[in-house]
Amino acid sequence: MIHTTFRHARTAFLAAALPAVLTTTAALADTAQVEGKADVNMSAIVMFLIFVLATLGITKWAASRTKSAADFYAAGGGITGFQNGLAIAGDYMSAASFLGISGLVFANGYDGLIYSVGFLVGWPIILFLIAERLRNLGKFTFADVAAFRLDPTPIRLLSALGTLVVVSLYLIAQMVGAGQLIQLLFGLEYWHAVVIVGALMIIYVAFGGMVATTWVQIIKACLLLGGATFMAIMVLAHFGFSPEAMFQKAVELHPKTVADGKAGANPSAIMGPGTFVTDPISAISLGLALMFGTAGLPHILMRFFTVADAKAARKSVLYATGFIGYFYILTFVIGFGAITFLLQNPEFFKPGVTAAANGSYLPADMLGGNNMSAVHLSKAVGGDLFYGFISAVAFATILAVVSGLTLSGASAVSHDLYASVIAKGKASEETEVRISKLSALVIGVIAVCLGILFEKINVAFMVGLAFAVAASCNFPVLLMSTLWKGTTTLGAFVGGLLGLITATVMLVLSPGVWEAALGHPKGSALFQISNPALFSMSIAFGGIWLVSLLDRSARAAKDRAGYEAQFIRSETGIGATGAVAH
Repeated sequence: MIHTTFRHARTAFLAAALPAVLTTTAALADTAQVEGKADVNMSAIVMFLIFVLATLGITKWAASRTKSAADFYAAGGGITGFQNGLAIAGDYMSAASFLGISGLVFANGYDGLIYSVGFLVGWPIILFLIAERLRNLGKFTFADVAAFRLDPTPIRLLSALGTLVVVSLYLIAQMVGAGQLIQLLFGLEYWHAVVIVGALMIIYVAFGGMVATTWVQIIKACLLLGGATFMAIMVLAHFGFSPEAMFQKAVELHPKTVADGKAGANPSAIMGPGTFVTDPISAISLGLALMFGTAGLPHILMRFFTVADAKAARKSVLYATGFIGYFYILTFVIGFGAITFLLQNPEFFKPGVTAAANGSYLPADMLGGNNMSAVHLSKAVGGDLFYGFISAVAFATILAVVSGLTLSGASAVSHDLYASVIAKGKASEETEVRISKLSALVIGVIAVCLGILFEKINVAFMVGLAFAVAASCNFPVLLMSTLWKGTTTLGAFVGGLLGLITATVMLVLSPGVWEAALGHPKGSALFQISNPALFSMSIAFGGIWLVSLLDRSARAAKDRAGYEAQFIRSETGIGATGAVAH
């Protein structure tokens, strides 16, 4: 009875949401025109509407297929390897990748590529160390894997905490990107834009679960790859498909290369390393965070439970790595293309700003901030229609990622905390899913508040912080519990908690948060390295190893004795959870 009532309410809500979005967006467009905050681009608004309506339609269809906890959390395990590879790519190619990295390359040149390289090289680690074991040992979340032979209560508690911190940091980046984008498109107040995105993401997750999230991610990946490819081709075509000519033009135009009043006199300012991440320790720490953080991202790890078996999980990683690697090559071209096409065009910069000695404007003075360089470039190479398409794709990018993030956070609360820790495994599936949907609502509200607080931060930098926490808590616990026989519950809990606390405290006390986000005076941050992963990862792994080594409790003996059964299942898949028949 409850399920039937909820289903009717869900259908009515989604049916009401479609015209509501149309009416709201039209009103927003009118507001923008009246207040004169931005030139309203009708093609962008139309494509934005088409995407939102299409995805709400997918959500309604997915809601009718979501009948159990397995459907809600893992799409019933019925996604193919290729589909999951595309969905992982859609989940991973976030606002940080598309808007943030192209913005970093636009502002800093070659050195902005450090994020692209770091984001990509984490995937072989997932392929060879994580994917197969994860699929064979887990059910819905990575905590299922970490708690396979260890005491589930403390491990799930730690995993849920780690998941929620990572999800919160990652969501900030997506909300900031979405807020700036809609502010640019509709001329809205920033916080209005963030609230709209928060409302849509709650609808997708609470009503459609993993099925809706997967298909939104697949569609978004195809649109983003297609749009970025066209943009990169148009940029290269302008230079006769000569990257060298493009780089030469970028050196002439970028204000950083001006020396003694002469344009292009200092080419290493944008073509050499060390201009963005200047401190070697910070560079190593950032590299470690991006490499190993990928293997601890809860919304990425969750995707491996949507396929039928370990073979499909490995295929997923292979396809995803190819799509993601290709995309990062495109972001590099897009970033340099933005330098050559935009820097001397006042249309894309704030009114009244002054140009540098070579006639180029400063990237920081761009309309919407330098995070919007890829969106502006689309207008420069393809006119209003392509600008509308890329704006809609960028928005799709953000919605697909926030849906995956919100679902992983909600799953941590409902599956790991409520069902396993609070209800001790006695919760019904219906109650667990209902708790998950309520959690999605709460996470959405928190994401909106954090997005408003961190309005001015670079989205790629913010995601780097999320990776640092993932690399310092989730990854060490997952890796040590599956690959080292000596890992005990106490060791994993203490080491993981130390990594989580160290990473979080160092992040808050770093210049990027303490000074840039919280507004304290420059130079007042107690921890002057922007990314803490080098220190917090070492503390986490060291803590797990040392405490496990010293642990002589009865629980520790049981943990070590359970390793052989775990190892056999992780390597062979015998006894692993299969796909759900529909």
